[in-house]
Amino acid sequence: MVGVETPGASSARAWRNSLPRKRMAAGVLFVDGAGRVLLVCPTYRPGWDLPGGVVEADEAPLAAARRELAEELGLDRALGRLLAVDWVPPGPERTEGLIVVFDGGVLTPDEAAGIRLPADELAAWSFVTADELPGLMTPLLARRVAACLTARAGGATIYLEDGAPPN
Repeated sequence: MVGVETPGASSARAWRNSLPRKRMAAGVLFVDGAGRVLLVCPTYRPGWDLPGGVVEADEAPLAAARRELAEELGLDRALGRLLAVDWVPPGPERTEGLIVVFDGGVLTPDEAAGIRLPADELAAWSFVTADELPGLMTPLLARRVAACLTARAGGATIYLEDGAPPN
């Protein structure tokens, strides 16, 4: 019957609503022909990061990554495989979260020349070597990107905690 809940439906809904919620973001690892990593410099916090952003409610991580690329870089392209899932513990200014990183592949010089940044969100972009990561990013982000480069080179998908494989 329409409008009548089955026995236990309200307790099941209450149980679902009581489950913890995690913050989630999706990033994309692009490289150029020399194997350098594409990083972006946000306007809203210090340091550099991979392109990407928050996964919205009811949005798939892959869809979020593609949406963020269109919004942040003006790029619309299919993404490759999942490189990493990184569980990030809570900190003084953030809740715990899951970060997924997809392989964006190699950006050609023409594709890179077409990058358009939203001035209110990103100040700059650059290709950098793996050796430069620690000087440009927080230690967590540098560990994550280095692990993603290793996963990409090895054809693997990796699980990380706080940017590193768990012991």
